[in-house]
Amino acid sequence: MSMDSALRETHQIPIGYNGLSEKEAEKRLLEYGHNELMERKKASAISIFFSQFKDFMVMVLLAATLISFSLGETMDAIAIIIIVVMNAVLGFIQEYRTEKSLEALKDLSAPHAIVIRDGKEKEIQAREIVPGDLIILEAGHIVPADCLLIEGLGIQVNESILTGESVAVEKVPAQNHDKKDKLFMGTTLTAGRGKAIVIATGMNTEMGSIAHMIQSVEGESTPLEKRLDRIGKQLVYICLGICGVIFLLGIYRGESFYAMLLSATSLAVAAIPEGLPAIVTVTLALGVQRMLKRNALVRKLPAVETLGCTNIICSDKTGTLTENKMTVTKIYANGQLVDMRDVDYSSQAKRSATLRQLLIIGALCNNAEYKGEEIIGDPTEAAILAASELGGFGKKIISEYIRIGEIPFDSDRKRMSVICKDKSGNIYVFVKGAPDIILGLCNKKLDNNGLSIMNHSEKRKVMAINEKMAGQALRVLGFAYRKLDFIPRNLGDTDIEKNLIFVGLEGMIDPPRPETIESIKSCYQAGIKPVMITGDHKLTAIAIAKQIGMKLNKNDVLTGKEIEAMNDRELERKVESVSVFARVSPRHKYRIIQALKKNPKNIVAMTGDGVNDAPALKEANIGIAMGKSGTDVAKEASSMVLLDDNFATIVGAIREGRIIYDNIRKFLRYLLACNLGEIVAMAVAAIYGMPVPLIPIQILWINLVTDGLPALALSVDPPDSNIMNRPPRKSNESIFSRGLGTRILISGSLIGGSTITAFMLIIYLTNGNLEMARTVAFATLIMAELIYAFESRSEYGDVWEAGLFANKYLFFAVLSSFILLLLAIYNPFLSSILKTEALGISEWMIVLGFSLLEFAVTSFIY
Repeated sequence: MSMDSALRETHQIPIGYNGLSEKEAEKRLLEYGHNELMERKKASAISIFFSQFKDFMVMVLLAATLISFSLGETMDAIAIIIIVVMNAVLGFIQEYRTEKSLEALKDLSAPHAIVIRDGKEKEIQAREIVPGDLIILEAGHIVPADCLLIEGLGIQVNESILTGESVAVEKVPAQNHDKKDKLFMGTTLTAGRGKAIVIATGMNTEMGSIAHMIQSVEGESTPLEKRLDRIGKQLVYICLGICGVIFLLGIYRGESFYAMLLSATSLAVAAIPEGLPAIVTVTLALGVQRMLKRNALVRKLPAVETLGCTNIICSDKTGTLTENKMTVTKIYANGQLVDMRDVDYSSQAKRSATLRQLLIIGALCNNAEYKGEEIIGDPTEAAILAASELGGFGKKIISEYIRIGEIPFDSDRKRMSVICKDKSGNIYVFVKGAPDIILGLCNKKLDNNGLSIMNHSEKRKVMAINEKMAGQALRVLGFAYRKLDFIPRNLGDTDIEKNLIFVGLEGMIDPPRPETIESIKSCYQAGIKPVMITGDHKLTAIAIAKQIGMKLNKNDVLTGKEIEAMNDRELERKVESVSVFARVSPRHKYRIIQALKKNPKNIVAMTGDGVNDAPALKEANIGIAMGKSGTDVAKEASSMVLLDDNFATIVGAIREGRIIYDNIRKFLRYLLACNLGEIVAMAVAAIYGMPVPLIPIQILWINLVTDGLPALALSVDPPDSNIMNRPPRKSNESIFSRGLGTRILISGSLIGGSTITAFMLIIYLTNGNLEMARTVAFATLIMAELIYAFESRSEYGDVWEAGLFANKYLFFAVLSSFILLLLAIYNPFLSSILKTEALGISEWMIVLGFSLLEFAVTSFIY
């Protein structure tokens, strides 16, 4: 058994152990590998590009290209290829750029570490650490691997990255099997200095086991991907069915094989909205760019739309809903409990001698340190020092006293004491700790009237105040002092801490972010249930939940211990009514998300920043990681990264998701109705043995050049003012719900009917001038579609209600498409390619009359 294996299993420290030799370290590096977490294999630029061609509709278009080439329709084939490649390039650019942006966010958790090798201290890269290394850790250091603490004093570690708890944990060198002597990779020393032996590196650490959990979770398609894939396949199947019937019908009637294959291909091209994949990609990409300006980096394009149907947001408390910064919010001094968020520390301290003394003790009985203007150290001590600084008793007071000695805090004593000497040579002991312990050591109290005896009645009163503060989820500490006659020789003498003078209490909490309250309110207005998931105590979680405005009933809280006692089915039934989960572990979070997702009505978003959030982030329908405080593991597991770590950004992202979905419905309505119009016109002609009213190149021009611009303009249509005052749509809701499918059928049939009627009329009036008839059909179809673009803005088909000029992009898109129509008819080069003829006034009157037919009929119906 190796030395580090023995350490792991027995915790026996070799006597006089002074680190590895360089030779042994090199040997172990080969055996164990680098101290790194395994990352998913990065997709190359080429694989990202070719992945864009996997879409079913794109593959059908490629098949249509081959048929067009085989029929000698080279221009048609080239046009389709250009469309497909354009779509692939757009998708590639967005995905590639997003991956690069995410890589730029990466920040190694512990780039360097101090080790002892060959008996000498040296700084090495954290990835070079091996099991058995002896490392030196100080306040502010990030633990580079899982270690066993063998030496140290006053060590406090922030383990929120793993547990979600914001309060630092005490660590002591010990020879036992609890976690008191274990330090975990990625956690941060907030106080103390010590030595530790590395017992696990890389994927063998606690953080590594979480990374394994993430890799076991398979990604799944988003609702939008499923819907668009289903629509594409349905369109293709319907199209192939119709094409097959018409082809066989023509052959049965004696039509030539070539003519019917051309008709069938023309119909196929008409039925498939070639621009749909590209416009969806552009719509999502534009949404991504808008969100990026609002500090939300989307890693997966369809995830933007998924936010729009999110009905549950599970959020880690620490650093997401709260500031991840302990802050003194209430102080009890001079017999008064004051909310310090509402007052000016400095002015209060000038008026109250008791408060001044309290702030002085807070600054001196403290191991937090100044690093420039920033305070580093244990979160609790940093909060106390920050409060003293606000009152004007931080750096100034520390410079006026000399610390002679310290009796450190430990879990048995529940207090910390320091002996200090002021400039006049006076010696004091300053003490802080658990209120009940501090009160037990006091026989006097200080108020603004001076010193007085502290009896049991007054102590009970202070304990009542302490209980009131603790009931508000505050971490409460008591403060006391006394003057000493001489410098004690033995700091272990407990008499030093007797006969103290009680000064007051300070209550602190990791407070909610100011913008969180409004964000939670917006969630409820939008029909979204916010859920808090935290490793903190139940009372702390409830207090924060109430402060941020979460709707909370007595039975809406569930603890990790209660989750452990439930099987999966029991948990599935319970989670629907729970708003706060407290004292949960990473595996609990994973189970919670799984249980919520068992209900097919739920689309679950999960926010978080720590490694502990990563498995749940990947399991959620949409995982949202924090960009600043988030770990690389969390970012890799997420669908979206908040660059400003701001919970409020999520509300904006949800709004954007809803806007995008609404706009997808608008341009889908537009494109499908237009394509249906083409199908109706082509199918009627084929069924009755008439010449095709439109040739493939004309259909491609309409679908891409003419229809593409208005469709793109609809993708950036201004949102409905009530978009965040309605409940999220159901995840299984058809994209054609709320009458959209009916409107598409009616409008498409009318557009197609108008086109084929205009075509037949010109055939009749010109004694069979096929090119003129096709040009009129071409112009009628385009004009009808351009008018329909304005109708598509409103769910109710009322152009005037939506506002004719509300979308300036649409107005200019329609104008541009009309100009392109004129060029297609009158420009000699385009006319020769599209096989059109110049139209006169009489033909334009026919075009205008038939193109307005759909608008007139639907205005009457709706």
